[in-house]
Amino acid sequence: MRGGLMAAAALGALLVANGANADTLQEALIQTYNSNPTITGQRAQLRTLDEAVAIARAQGRPQVSGTAGINQDLTRTGGGNGRNINAGVDISYPLFNGGSVRNQIRAADERVLAGRATLRAVEGDIFTEAVGAYMDVIRDSSIVALNRNQVRVLQTNLQASRDRFEVGDLTRTDVAQSEARLALAQSQLELAGGRLTSSEENYRRVIGDLPDNLQPPPPLPVLPGTPEQAVQVALANNPDLVSIASQVRAAELDVAVTRADRLPTVNAIGSGRATNYLGTADEQFGPNARNSQTQTGVGVQARIPIYQGGLVGARVRQAQAFQGQLLEQGVALERQIVSQTRAAFANYQAAQEAIESNQTAVAANTLALEGVRAEQTVGTRNVLDVLNAEQELLNSQVQLVTARRDAYVAGFALLNAMGQAEVEDLNLEGGVLYDPTVNYNRVSRRGSDWNDDPTPQPVATRTVTVGPPNETQNTPVTRPNQ
Repeated sequence: MRGGLMAAAALGALLVANGANADTLQEALIQTYNSNPTITGQRAQLRTLDEAVAIARAQGRPQVSGTAGINQDLTRTGGGNGRNINAGVDISYPLFNGGSVRNQIRAADERVLAGRATLRAVEGDIFTEAVGAYMDVIRDSSIVALNRNQVRVLQTNLQASRDRFEVGDLTRTDVAQSEARLALAQSQLELAGGRLTSSEENYRRVIGDLPDNLQPPPPLPVLPGTPEQAVQVALANNPDLVSIASQVRAAELDVAVTRADRLPTVNAIGSGRATNYLGTADEQFGPNARNSQTQTGVGVQARIPIYQGGLVGARVRQAQAFQGQLLEQGVALERQIVSQTRAAFANYQAAQEAIESNQTAVAANTLALEGVRAEQTVGTRNVLDVLNAEQELLNSQVQLVTARRDAYVAGFALLNAMGQAEVEDLNLEGGVLYDPTVNYNRVSRRGSDWNDDPTPQPVATRTVTVGPPNETQNTPVTRPNQ
């Protein structure tokens, strides 16, 4: 199923290598992957989930705190005013917490898996949007070209009608009809140009730069033959379903974490204190008192909850209700994916049939126009018949271009619904691909309180001019694994 896109991508790369000054769909998707703010923002969101694993692990590590102070007595009965400086350290290590920490870590890991699946889903959705934007520009460029050619043809027809009117072969009505049809064609050309500009701006919003002579897209891979086959693939591969399944497992672990609040907790503790009375020990404690003291101790401390006012029960039920909510969302999501898959399949099939019908219509209208023109020369057809035939041909050509765009976009949407519109499927060899496991391995086991990351900077590119003239912020920034 992936072979068609891979072969076509190789062809696109060959065109670029040979110096063709054009954008290909592969290049557009690579630029989208590297610089679209929705994708880069979702990567940042995933990194917050990676840190949640480190936060959960911190609950099972030793906790060390220190104290220090200096004190001066202002009044004291039966002796002089004393002063001291003291310092201390406290250490606590959890020995038993009812499985709370273990289940928190497992839940955080499940949410990381859910976040990775969500990132895949977001990439697929943005790729689908990029393909739609790409095909919109191709469609609207073709429609502008068709309308521009129609204007040229009608200009020629109008001149011919005026010449024949001068010699008496045509009436003023015939000339007026030609003028009206030319004015209508010029209006349609302006509208088509406006739609092209809108599509180009949407292309820039999604992909990050204005299009430049876009090449035809590569053929889609072989798609399933029936909607049932497509649904089976979607249910097995769709990343949104993978994400919700991991979220449900995390919610189940959250219930276990909350239940642990009913169980005892046991901590190993240690402490140390040092006090120096700064030469005032005799005044405070009598002759021969030591001017400095130290104290150390170790022990085991247990906390046994007996009654918490129903708090734990309420929290457990709350966690269970949230788990139930996710289960229902999973069913709703499954329904949605089944619906989207079937709709995309139906749209693709309808567009394919529309392509065949419109190809037939274009061929028939081309032949009909030639016949009407020939019949006009012998006087059996009038100018209006020719104008109508030309308009019918233009309409069928526009419909054919639109059907081809609709078929490709619907086919890609079907791939996305089936979970097959991801980076690996599209063969996007445009540099270092984002690997979510790199950041996870880097941060999930960190134990330092002082290990920050650099201040975040935008990875996505902008589409507005900033700074000096001719300087735009639309140059891709290479930050592997950001």
